[in-house]
Amino acid sequence: MDIFDIFGEYSYFGIFLVLLGVNASPILMPPSWIVLTSFYLLDPNLNIFFLAIVGATGATIGRYFLKRISGLFRKFVGEEQKSNLDIIGDYLNRKKYGYLIASFLFGATPLPSNMLFIAYGLMRAKSIGIYLGFWVGRVISYIIMIYFGNAVLRPFLEIFEDRLTGILLIDGVGIGVLVIFASINWTVLITKKKIKFVKPKIWRF
Repeated sequence: MDIFDIFGEYSYFGIFLVLLGVNASPILMPPSWIVLTSFYLLDPNLNIFFLAIVGATGATIGRYFLKRISGLFRKFVGEEQKSNLDIIGDYLNRKKYGYLIASFLFGATPLPSNMLFIAYGLMRAKSIGIYLGFWVGRVISYIIMIYFGNAVLRPFLEIFEDRLTGILLIDGVGIGVLVIFASINWTVLITKKKIKFVKPKIWRF
């Protein structure tokens, strides 16, 4: 509550800073829609559409920083996984709206987008579609989540009465998705339409 009180005093700018910080962190952060919805429930005078735009902008900039930071750790990735990530990167580059669609799906749904941008960083992905798709998806999902705040937020918090447990569970799912993503043999999947896994060794320590 202290965080909401402190940053809530700065209205939309304070909310923007919170969303930026939450999305720049790779783990141990609550889903950003919960943060944004909580701000609205504390101050219903906020405009839902403008709040969604401010939140989506802060979230997108935060994910940009997360992607850049993640790219610094590429040198620690195993060669097989590095080559594998480059293959899916090249595939998405060849698709006109590949990155835009992928980012939109993660932005518009409850999927853990932190691991998506970590993967983008490891892939050294470069496309404006990454951010445009994510921003549009976030605006849409935030409007829906904020509008149905009480109906959506309260049952979620009841399921995860221990907030830390809920956050750790969500991060665990995201890490699992990243490991599976990096372990898929994308050459075989793209060329032969068959699922095959490579040795799940992501880091070469």
